[in-house]
Amino acid sequence: MARIGFIGLGNMGGPMAANLVRAGHAVLGFDTVPAAREAAAGVTIVELAAEAARDADAVITMLPSGPIVRAVYEAADGILPAARAGTLFIDCSTIDVDSARAAHAMAAGRGMLSLDAPVSGGVGGASAGTLTFMAGGSAEAFERGEPLLAAMGRRIVHCGGAGAGQAAKICNNMILGISMIAVSEAFALADRLGLDRQKLFDVASTASGQCWSLTSYCPVPGPVPASPANHEYRPGFAAALMLKDLGLAMEAAAATGTETALGRHARDIYAAFAESGHGGEDFSAIFRAISAASKPA
Repeated sequence: MARIGFIGLGNMGGPMAANLVRAGHAVLGFDTVPAAREAAAGVTIVELAAEAARDADAVITMLPSGPIVRAVYEAADGILPAARAGTLFIDCSTIDVDSARAAHAMAAGRGMLSLDAPVSGGVGGASAGTLTFMAGGSAEAFERGEPLLAAMGRRIVHCGGAGAGQAAKICNNMILGISMIAVSEAFALADRLGLDRQKLFDVASTASGQCWSLTSYCPVPGPVPASPANHEYRPGFAAALMLKDLGLAMEAAAATGTETALGRHARDIYAAFAESGHGGEDFSAIFRAISAASKPA
């Protein structure tokens, strides 16, 4: 049994921390939001982030942005100064690669091991313990961290050195954002051609149009009972979060001189969707915006 500090007990962090408790670990949690603290089942809540890090074997963070991760790491009353040398730091936030590498450097400077380990799988995967983790960091850090990640996820991939996990995450989610728009456009076109949605699904799900956005997360009601489309587009992964990830991908593309025309266009489409008041809906609800913008048949 490990003693784990968990910083960030929101929609993703709360159930992740609860799964660590179920695996037999002692988890001390901190969040600035009272409701998040109350919802973390089995987690011992502390009043300061530093308290969660003190005497911990590992400290896991799940936070909204790179600047917040840096601040929580490096502040005088933050988690790095409070931890003992040799503590493993795992950041599961989705942040920019530069911030991830800066967090690694800060941890190394204090004699800590560290991983950047963003996740895929949404709130449902966090609750079910079926997340995919994309980890960046040393082989030693990954060896220590893998059993903890396995308590929260089904697939753990060591992607490379510092920042490699974040690189994998933003590339993956750029594919996801683009493919969801493509699937939504195909269903909007099918509607106007008079093609039954189930028939399109039956063909495309077993043909060359097959992709996760279609077969696991179909954006129209009917074909995939578990998809948000059949549950009023309640978010498993909110449109605002997809916009954030596409923004990170475009920042990385600009920094590296990579041409990502489709990624840029997908970012713009989700930006308009979020700005029109739909950022809290599931990202698959982009189908409704695409359908509404289409001319009547």
